[in-house]
Amino acid sequence: MDSPGYNCFVDKDKMDAAIQDLGPKELSCTELQELKQLARQGYWARSYALRGKVYQRLIRDIPCRTVTPDASVYSDIVSKIVGKHSSSSLPLPEFVDNTQVPSYCLNTRGESAVRKILLCIANQFPDISFCPALPSVVALLLHYSIDEAECFEKACRILACNDPSKKLIDQSFLAFESSCMTFGDLVNKYCQAAHKLMVAVSEDVLQVYADWQRWLFGELPLNYFARVFDVFLVEGYKVLYRVALAILKFFHKVRAGQPLESDNVKQDIRTFVKDIAKTVSPEKLLEKAFAIRLFSRKEIQLLQMANEKALKQKGITVKQKSVSLSKRQFVHLAVHAENFHSEIVSVKEMRDIWSWVPERFALCQPLLLFSSLQHGYSLTRFYFQCEGHEPTLLLIKTTQKEVCGAYLSTDWSERNKFGGKLGFFGTGECFVFRLQPEVQRYEWVVIKHPELTKPVSLETTTAASPHCHSMSSDPADRLSPFLAARHFNLPSKTESMFMAGGNDCLIVGGHLPSTSGQASACPWSLSLGGGCRVTGS
Repeated sequence: MDSPGYNCFVDKDKMDAAIQDLGPKELSCTELQELKQLARQGYWARSYALRGKVYQRLIRDIPCRTVTPDASVYSDIVSKIVGKHSSSSLPLPEFVDNTQVPSYCLNTRGESAVRKILLCIANQFPDISFCPALPSVVALLLHYSIDEAECFEKACRILACNDPSKKLIDQSFLAFESSCMTFGDLVNKYCQAAHKLMVAVSEDVLQVYADWQRWLFGELPLNYFARVFDVFLVEGYKVLYRVALAILKFFHKVRAGQPLESDNVKQDIRTFVKDIAKTVSPEKLLEKAFAIRLFSRKEIQLLQMANEKALKQKGITVKQKSVSLSKRQFVHLAVHAENFHSEIVSVKEMRDIWSWVPERFALCQPLLLFSSLQHGYSLTRFYFQCEGHEPTLLLIKTTQKEVCGAYLSTDWSERNKFGGKLGFFGTGECFVFRLQPEVQRYEWVVIKHPELTKPVSLETTTAASPHCHSMSSDPADRLSPFLAARHFNLPSKTESMFMAGGNDCLIVGGHLPSTSGQASACPWSLSLGGGCRVTGS
C-alpha cells in the first residue's frame, strides 16, 4: 500500500514503520460521549489523514482567550525571531528546562521546525515560565500539520485554553510541581504495591514521581504517545494521570522480584517506558489506564489546589537556578537524621511513613506534640496536646515490641461536637499502618461495631504533626479530595468517617477486605487489618 500524503516534516519510512495507515478516512460523530469512546478505541489512530483532521477540529473547539496567536502571526514573526541562526543552532526557550526535543518520526527539517515554533511561542507567551512538556506536544502536532504556521496555531490554542474546568498543559513551575505532588498522592492510593517497591529501591521516592510527565512527554514512542494524546484532547488532563499510573503498574508487574538494571530506579523507569512495546501494546496500556477507578475530576482539582497552596506557603513558586529550593529538598530535609529523634521509629522508618503522607504535608517537618514518655498515658492530656493541629501522625509501640500507628487527617477537637459521646469524623485520607514485625499500610474501613475493638497494651505512644502553619479558618486549608463516600463503596456518609474520640477511648479505622466484599472493623493487631483502640487512664 502506498504511503499517505505525509507533510514535508515527516520521515516516510519511520512513519510507515511506526503507524500503519489502514484506518477510516472520515469522522461524522459530533457528540462528546461518542467521541470519547472512539478516541479510546483508536478509531482515527490508524489513519494519518483522519488524525490530522480530528486534531484540527478538536483543537479548534478549545475555548481560548480573546487574543490567541494564529497562523498569520507566525508568518509575521518567524523570520524576526529566528534571525540569522542556522537551523541546527537554534536555542530552546528557557521554559522547556533543557528538555530534549523528541524527534519521533520527524526528519531533520521537522526537528528544526519544532525549535522555530517553540521560539515563536516563547515570544507570544511571555507568561509561560516552565513547560517541559511543550517540545513533545509541538513535535507530535507537527506530524499532523500542513505547515509550521498551522502547528504553531494548534499549540497556541492548547496553551491559551481559558476553560477553568479543562486544564491541559502546566505552564509554571508551581503548576508542574503541584502536578507531581498530586501524582504522588494518586500513586499512594492506587499503586500501593508499586509504591512499596519505589520506597524500597529509591533514596527519594518523590524524586521518582517528579519524572512522571517525562514518561509521557518524551519517553513514550510516537504510536503510544499519539494514542494518549488522542484521548487527552477529548477528555483532558486526568487522562495523563491515568496513563502514568498504568505505566507504573506495568513496570512493577515486570520488575517485581527482579534486580533493577541500574542503581537508579528513575532511569530504569525511563528505559522501561522507552521500550514499552516489549511489554504491552498501546491498546492494553489504555485499557489498564481506564480500568483504574480514579477520583472525580473535581476532587483531583481540589487536591491540586491544596498542593499548590502548600507550595506557596513554602515559597516554592519558581525553579531556582543557583541555590535550588525545590520541593524535593524540603521533603528530604523534613525527616533528617540531624533533626529527628524517636524512641519508636528510626529515621529510615519515619521517611517511609512520610512517603505515605499526602504530599502537601510531606513538605513539612514533623513537630512532636505528645509523647507518653514526657506526658504520661492520660487520654485527656493526649487530646489537650494534639487539638488545634491538623493532620497528626500517631505512633505506638506495644509491650510486645510491635510498632503501629495512624495518619489522622482531622483535628481531634472535632470530637467535641458530639457532646462527650463517641462520634466518628475524619476523611478518607486517614490510614493505619504497622512497621513491626512487618511493614503494612491499611486504608478505608466501615466500623459497624466499635465495641469489638479491644484495648492494646502500650509501651510508648507519640503523636506528631507536620509543622507547616497554624490552623486557619480558611476552607482552602482543609481541602481534601477524599470526602465523597461513593468512592469507598460505603453505604452511608457516617461509615466514611475514620476517627472517633471519647472520654475513655479513641478509635481509628483501617482497611480489612472481607469475604463478602464489604470492609469491616476488627480488633487492633494490624496483622488482622482494621481498627486501633487506645484506652486512656
